[in-house]
Order: sequence, then structure tokens, then C-alpha cells
Amino acid sequence: MSESTVVRKPQTSRRRMRLDNANTQKYIFLALAIIPPFGGYLLFTLFPNILSVYYSMLDWDGLTDSTFVGFSNFITAFQDQYVWRALTHNLIFMVTVPLFVVLISLLLAYLITHKSYRENGFLKVLFFFPNVLSTVVVALLFAFVYDGTYGLLNAMLKLVGIDMGNFYWLGSDKTALAAIIPAWVWGGVGLYVIIFANAMLAIPKSLYEAAILEGAGHMTRLFRITIPLVSPIIRVSALFLVVGTMKGFEIILIMTNGGPYGATDVIGLYMFNLAFGEEYRNFGYASAVGMILFVILVTAKLLMDKFLPNRGYEY
Repeated sequence: MSESTVVRKPQTSRRRMRLDNANTQKYIFLALAIIPPFGGYLLFTLFPNILSVYYSMLDWDGLTDSTFVGFSNFITAFQDQYVWRALTHNLIFMVTVPLFVVLISLLLAYLITHKSYRENGFLKVLFFFPNVLSTVVVALLFAFVYDGTYGLLNAMLKLVGIDMGNFYWLGSDKTALAAIIPAWVWGGVGLYVIIFANAMLAIPKSLYEAAILEGAGHMTRLFRITIPLVSPIIRVSALFLVVGTMKGFEIILIMTNGGPYGATDVIGLYMFNLAFGEEYRNFGYASAVGMILFVILVTAKLLMDKFLPNRGYEY
């Protein structure tokens, strides 16, 4: 071999192929993990919300050409007595339903976790059963309970000497709104019983044993140990319940459709009828009402953050 002959060895790169690089693999994994859900959020949540802001400034029935009206829909909404009536009903539900659901769920969860009943497993299934049912089934079930002729409520009242005759509880503007609350509470308690029970089981038993040695009763242990330690779970549950009662309208749609005479109308149902009802059919005005609901929900969230701070407890 001559001296001029150069033996060339295959040059090896300092780095391997890009796909073999750890940082590249990490970025690929993050992209595959983040892009699909984030893309779905942009497509099905953020974009429709931005679009609804634009729709709220239109006079549009969804079929014909739209007309830009600016903030006219918002001015009309603030002057609409039906909007304020619906918001008043929402406020009643927002206060009563989360309060009853949280209190009842806490009590039942405490009994399940601190009483050695043989039926505890069965009770958990029994309490959770309403959450397996659809909203339609729950609404129809309670509509039958409140029936004037064959209703269970009138029959039970008659057994204790209170004869209501053929009074239909959902047909009176004096009782219809209050009659919806038990149905909403009954349909939501079971889920939070399971959530609170699991949170209570995570509390060390030594804390209760020390409290018992100090002579603390069940109520003292509940309010001094259990509730403070599960308060972050209670806070999140209350937030979900408040948002659910402000946005939800399905059970009202089925039970009363906002009647009688608008006595049970809520903002979600009113907005639904504005957009898809044959009488109104105004997507623009419905979107403006939806924007008002959005502002109310954000305000409620900020108020809950202020008055129900997320305090963590160590044990």
C-alpha cells in the first residue's frame, strides 16, 4: 500500500441518530401526550367559547344571514325580567343543593367509616345507586313521587293524617321550585358519600384514638378532626356542585320545563329555549345570556377561593 493511500475509517458522529437521543425521545413523548388533549381542548372548548363571544354580538337565528348588533344583546339581557327571574332560581339552587349534598354526604360517609356495620359495603352501593341512573330516570321517578293521583308523597302524608287530595306538587308555582331540590340532592349525594368516605379512610386512626382517650365524642371528632382534614375535598366538591347547579337544567327540563308560569325556570333552560325554541330561535341573544352565565361562574369561583381557601393540614 502506497503512502499516498489514505485509509478512511467510517466517521462516527458524536451523537447518535436523533431518535436515539434521550432528549429527543422525551420531547416526542411530551408532544404525543400533550398535543391530542390540548388540541381537543382548543377544538371543543376554547374555540366554541371564543365563537360564542362573537355570536353574542349578532342578531342571528342560525339559518338566515346574521346582523352585527354589538352590545345590544347584552343591554337587552340586563333589562330582561325573565333573565333575572331565572338567575334568582339559580341562586336558590346554588345555595341549597350544594349545602344539603355536602352535609348529608359528610354525615353518611362518617357513619360508614366509623361504625362497624356489616352492611357497610351494601350501603355504599345503595348510596351510589342514584348516580348510576340517568338524569331522565331520576326526573321521571320524582315526577311520579309528586303525582297528585298516584304519587308516593301524597300517600305517605295521608298515612300520617295529612290529606292533600289530588294536589300535584310540580303543578303549583308555590311548591314546584322546592320540589326539585330533593330530586337534585338525591341524585348527587351518592357520589360524594364515596368521595368523602375514601378521604376519611386516609386519616390515621391514631388521631381518633388519641381523641377518644381525651374523652372526645363523635361530634367533637367530626368537627375537630374529620372535617378539617377533609376540607380540601369538601372545597373541590362544593365548587363542582355550585358550577353544576348554575349550568344544569336537564332535570328541570324533564320535570317541569321551567313551569308552571316560569316558577322553576333557570338560566340554562332559558338560554336553551332562546336558542332552540320555536318561539324565539335567536342564537345571538342566547349566546349573550351564556356570556352572563360565564361571568357569574367565574365570579362564584373567585369568591369561593377567597372565602374557602385551600388550606392543607399535615398529620
